[in-house]
Amino acid sequence: MHGPVSTAWLLVALCAATGVYCLLRMRGGGEQRRAAGGEALMGFGMAAMAVPAAVFTPPRWAWPVYAAVFGAAALHALWAGRGDPRHLHHLVGSAAMVYMAAAMAVSPHAAHHAHGGTGVPLLTGALLLYFVGYVLLSGVRLVPAAAPAGATPAAPSGWGDRPELARACRLSMGIGMVAMLLAM
Repeated sequence: MHGPVSTAWLLVALCAATGVYCLLRMRGGGEQRRAAGGEALMGFGMAAMAVPAAVFTPPRWAWPVYAAVFGAAALHALWAGRGDPRHLHHLVGSAAMVYMAAAMAVSPHAAHHAHGGTGVPLLTGALLLYFVGYVLLSGVRLVPAAAPAGATPAAPSGWGDRPELARACRLSMGIGMVAMLLAM
């Protein structure tokens, strides 16, 4: 990722913390476990990709490996999305990671120059629009709804059972994706 080093480190910390929380959510069962695994992969992949180039520059072979890993994750999300459209967001996120890894493979030291200075490429712009919309929608979903008078919310049984934390996790990864796409 290119840009200010302090911003890159904040993005690394945000994505790594999100990945750790998603690993904690994997202790649950069923669908939550599968979704949390994909989100943990995304969080750690984004954290690794956001490490400032001045600190660590991955070898050239790392970018095709990133593309292959997230390509496999995209295929998995596509397969899972045929029965449940909520997985399509994972497909878009994995495809965005493949796109960024491919851009870095073409020019790892100057990925922001890989587009020839012609402005925001169409695919980058489309991904930015998607993730900005996703972030805004996710932020709105985090606003608590008014509880009926006299109702007491059920206490979640553990960290992994807190839907608002899972939404915040997805929101933070969406913000991270916007930041990474803008830095391209």
